[in-house]
Amino acid sequence: MWRALDAIPETRVFVSNSQLFRALGLSGDVIPRVTLLSFSRTTSGDNKMNTIPNTLLSSDEQAAVIEMRHGLHREPELSNNEWKTQKRIREALEKFGLRGAKTFHNTGLYIDIEGSSSGVKRSVAVRGDIDALPIHEARDDLPYRSQVPGVMHACGHDMHASIALGTALALHKIRASFAGRIRIIFQPAEEAEPLGGRSVADGGLLDGFDAAVGFHVKTDLPAGMYGARPGAVTKSADQFSLKLIGTMAHGARPHAGVDAISMAGAFINEVQKVVSREMPFDDGAIVTIGTIAGGEATNIICPSASMSGTIRTSGAERRTLLVQRVREIAEGVAAMHRGKAEFSCRLGEPPVINDPAMVDRFRRLVVETIGEDRFSDKQSPTGGGGSDDFGFYSSRVPSIYFWFGSEQPGNQSGVHTPTFGASDDLLVPTTELTIKYCLAMLNS
Repeated sequence: MWRALDAIPETRVFVSNSQLFRALGLSGDVIPRVTLLSFSRTTSGDNKMNTIPNTLLSSDEQAAVIEMRHGLHREPELSNNEWKTQKRIREALEKFGLRGAKTFHNTGLYIDIEGSSSGVKRSVAVRGDIDALPIHEARDDLPYRSQVPGVMHACGHDMHASIALGTALALHKIRASFAGRIRIIFQPAEEAEPLGGRSVADGGLLDGFDAAVGFHVKTDLPAGMYGARPGAVTKSADQFSLKLIGTMAHGARPHAGVDAISMAGAFINEVQKVVSREMPFDDGAIVTIGTIAGGEATNIICPSASMSGTIRTSGAERRTLLVQRVREIAEGVAAMHRGKAEFSCRLGEPPVINDPAMVDRFRRLVVETIGEDRFSDKQSPTGGGGSDDFGFYSSRVPSIYFWFGSEQPGNQSGVHTPTFGASDDLLVPTTELTIKYCLAMLNS
């Protein structure tokens, strides 16, 4: 049906309550306020997009979602310093009658919405991260560009927080239509330690919950498309530090010392063999050495060299093994050169593991709502090595981490770059989809 509408600039199709409820997995008396579902397909040149119907957000709520995105983008804040962001979100919630939001991790915020309908009471958590990155924005075309030098929302967290806000507003408004509980978590510090996701899990914010929902903008997926895959969709990210200790000597008498720089060079070469020769190809394990420092003068044998990096993998068992092997390589290289190694590793976020049943439900919702061609379960040819502390959520409760595409003319740069951008037009449709998915999970 959707392909037949490609040639029409704008088409609206009205769907009955029963069709809507079947798509959401609801019974016919669950949402009495929703009577019509309007689909809109718009075209602009060669860029075509099916849009999620707007039936749950009022015009004021839509405006609040867009305003939140612009406000957060203009005043971005780094991880663990999201004080203005927290205040802005709290004020937006209270404006629409959602009071009693609680704080966590200092700058985080969460709000519970209790459904008052009869039925099985399930609990679903929704995460929207809120922190920015230490990158100077280079998007002078945006009227809401960052006003903070050297800081920008280069990973879409301004959008994620705004989608979470809209989800809270709509579900609060229709709380008489569902049973159970929704917890909207505005999570700080996804980008840097101490991680907010760890605080969510260790602080008990997911205790007693049946599921968790997360989402992320995806820059290599066309705008208007949505994606999800079962299993591991990100990698763990553990940070290691290594100090190689030798013995100082005159540069003309290297035999009298132990060269830490030679040790460092050997370690850099040997550690990559762990990835290429000991890890399965489909695991996609990565060892990155990000910093290295050593040496005091050109004519002195270096007595010590320090380096740090990250260890990434998509498997829990191989995660432990890979850290162990990196340590063993460091100690073995040091011993071979008559030196010593001091190795430490701080475990970061685990991989995000998508629950297969939740992914299937999401796929069916997308297909039944906007068409089969709007869903993708393909692995990105350019991605796959990233991490997200939503992995702490998926390690505690069944979870889904879905993507919404943003690639279109004018917005083609990747995340964590100064030219990253994504259209406001993605916000309301993605919020609507999130709301519908939450309702489907509560009433499944």
